[in-house]
Amino acid sequence: MFVDGRFWYGCPEHATLPKNNADFWRAKIVKNRARDRDTDARLAEAGWLSARVWEHESTEVATGRVKKIVQQRRSKQNGR
Repeated sequence: MFVDGRFWYGCPEHATLPKNNADFWRAKIVKNRARDRDTDARLAEAGWLSARVWEHESTEVATGRVKKIVQQRRSKQNGR
């Protein structure tokens, strides 16, 4: 489980870029997202599933998403 910050990972709904050094921050956020995609892929290759939530999501929404993922994976394992 990863919890992504809206600034550092460029939340599509809430992210804003600073006016100072905007090019630097834009590149930094793009790099963060690319690194995370790579991390997710490497974990998947090793048999793990990465789940990501935004820091501003409510606990109920985040845990609901995790619960759904767990239920889906269990169903697949049980052949359902």
